[in-house]
Amino acid sequence: MAISSLQSLGHVQLHSPGNSLSLRKTLQAALLLVCWWLSAAAVWAHTPGDEVPVEISGAVNSTVFGVGHSIRITGTVTQGAMALGGDIIVEGTVEGDVATIGGSVIQAAGARIGGDVIIIGGTYEHLDPKPNRNPSSMTMMYAGYEDGLRNLMRNPSELLKPHWSSGYFGLRVLAVLFWFVISLALTAVMPATISRGMARLQLTTIRVALIGLAGLLVTIVGVPLSLLVLPTPLGTLVGLLALILIAVSFLFGRVIIFAATGRWLQRKYIPLARGSETVALLLGSVFWVLLLSLPYIWPLVVAGLMIVSFGLALTARYKIVSRDLGIRN
Repeated sequence: MAISSLQSLGHVQLHSPGNSLSLRKTLQAALLLVCWWLSAAAVWAHTPGDEVPVEISGAVNSTVFGVGHSIRITGTVTQGAMALGGDIIVEGTVEGDVATIGGSVIQAAGARIGGDVIIIGGTYEHLDPKPNRNPSSMTMMYAGYEDGLRNLMRNPSELLKPHWSSGYFGLRVLAVLFWFVISLALTAVMPATISRGMARLQLTTIRVALIGLAGLLVTIVGVPLSLLVLPTPLGTLVGLLALILIAVSFLFGRVIIFAATGRWLQRKYIPLARGSETVALLLGSVFWVLLLSLPYIWPLVVAGLMIVSFGLALTARYKIVSRDLGIRN
């Protein structure tokens, strides 16, 4: 008989009754959940919070979904079950995986779950002392922010508009201070690199954006393919390196964009200490934080920053010649 092991890190719990946790399978499941949420957000209809769970009875030879409501499985589902913003109550049999965001998984007495249980913003409850599970299946659970994730899954449009409050304004001020300090630090450590990036951004903005867009598309498509094709250790390494590249590029690129924006504001509209890099960085930080606070359009702003930042990172070691201005970067 396999010996159960339980690891707890804060609110994150990984429970593997048999085999070790497969990172590739976890990433694939998370990617599927995110893609489904994005597609559901386009056709969303808000559902009251006290709805009666939708009952799934009989034999179902496919995966069942619950979007904005809970589902109760009393029959047999041969594949899997997924819920966004609702609970999954298993009173019958689910042969595949069971996953939920903003909800809990409840396994009734005598019920069976043959696959993995993946929960983000909820808990896993089983009425049997030892639940009827496949010994090789695993349980991944993050129990934090349950109410917030449930509300977000039930009404994704809330993500696009801010909730005006003193806390929200305080976070905006902290964001300005954070990016101002980060910009000052990177400018002090890499002044020549930041200057070349600003010149490159001013001279070849469209080219940098196109390179960044192409690089992001290759990364977004290539990482999932590497997880599917390559061996698990190598595919995991590729995924981690891609995440590090995106994070570093976003940080590096944003500082360049903030500095270039601050210089532009100094020249055009705010003639305040035009020779001061500190003032330029502060102006750029304030401008972009305010722009990112605008309702409904901030996702487009984030996407634009990501694309241009990635392009700046990919072209950081290349020299771009401007025939118009006669400047070499």
